[in-house]
Amino acid sequence: QVQLVESGGGLAQPGGSLNLSCAAPGRAVSRLVMGWFRQAPGKQRELVAAITSGGSTNYADSVKGRFTISRDNAKNTVYLQMNSLKAEDTAAYYCAAAYGSTWSTDPGRYDYWGQGTQVTVSS
Repeated sequence: QVQLVESGGGLAQPGGSLNLSCAAPGRAVSRLVMGWFRQAPGKQRELVAAITSGGSTNYADSVKGRFTISRDNAKNTVYLQMNSLKAEDTAAYYCAAAYGSTWSTDPGRYDYWGQGTQVTVSS
């Protein structure tokens, strides 16, 4: 069964932008901690950004100032706006959701996952 549905990945030039979307059918994102993770080949899955049910946001140092996570409760959708993209941002990006009120960098703390969307930054 579908958990979370991601879209918006693709190819971007260095310095370009992409906007990822994560729809949560049958879920209420306003009542969950939502996160974006990424995983490049041969590397561990890492938290990129998270937003709590209260609206507070957190970012990995590597993307701070370039990426923005946001939530549209009416559309039940979470977004990741990615600006000033670098080649090292290339990875599969996964949307995740967790019960509770506290965000976590541990993928094991998240209960629902998207299928992943590939982001490739290359000239």
